[in-house]
Amino acid sequence: MSESKSRVVVGFFGLIGVMFISMLVFAFLLLKNFSPRSMDSLGNAENAEVGVVEVNGAIMDSKKIVQKLLKAEEDESIKAIIVRVDSPGGAVGPTQEIYDEIVRIDQVKPIYASFGSVAASGGYYIGAAARKIYANKGTITGSIGVIMQFADLSKIFEFLKFKPEVVKSGIYKDIGSPNRPMTEKEKALLNATISKVHDQFRQDILKRREGKIKGDLLNLSQGQIFSGQEALNFGLIDEIGGLWGVSKSIHEELNLDGNFRKLKFIKLRKDSNLTKLLENLDDPTDLAKSFIYNFVQPILMAI
Repeated sequence: MSESKSRVVVGFFGLIGVMFISMLVFAFLLLKNFSPRSMDSLGNAENAEVGVVEVNGAIMDSKKIVQKLLKAEEDESIKAIIVRVDSPGGAVGPTQEIYDEIVRIDQVKPIYASFGSVAASGGYYIGAAARKIYANKGTITGSIGVIMQFADLSKIFEFLKFKPEVVKSGIYKDIGSPNRPMTEKEKALLNATISKVHDQFRQDILKRREGKIKGDLLNLSQGQIFSGQEALNFGLIDEIGGLWGVSKSIHEELNLDGNFRKLKFIKLRKDSNLTKLLENLDDPTDLAKSFIYNFVQPILMAI
């Protein structure tokens, strides 16, 4: 057999081998990502009747939390939902979206809030949407208020002889810019906006906790923080208790039959890079083209 023919045979079988291995890898990834286990909430207790949706860290986006709430709502085995909050707050818009979704779902399936180490600002905002709030004695609670922060670096720019040039279409377009001090008119504008959002915060709390708040909510919503015990005294929460204490109370209140220590933590399926690739393909043949270009073409060129 000539050398050229030998190269053709070796290249052909090499191509077959690469395609076979690629198919095995492709099948493995599909099974891994679309198996019944991965589609369900991993690590959950079987036969649990109470679902837990965790809100951890800064709230900058509502998508995942809302998706978890919807998943818990649609799960027929779940009779009640605990929103477990451990957050210092975050952006107003996403927080309000989560608040509204909790209020809506609570009309269909009861939702309770459980505060962990901290439920401040937006964290408390979310908890206030639930029909009942539980916290530990030492939980950092409250910080009901709104804040904006800007830095005036104009003196530093001047020292560095750095002079930014700004082109804008409106007098307020560069409000809060670090290259100049803020004008009194701009401060008044921002204060007015903050006051309106602050009022929205208080009104949403009163929608769910009117008659429970002890004292003037305006005085309690100046950004101060409270321990869980203090929050209870002011009516900002309903009871002292940890996560399993909340679950026990829910089982007793709703006459659930299951073990209160069995909770179903709601998880979302994690997409692999392969799954994301498949979702982003406009044309199914793109995957085949990509395979040919990246794997087959180099082998053919080597033959």
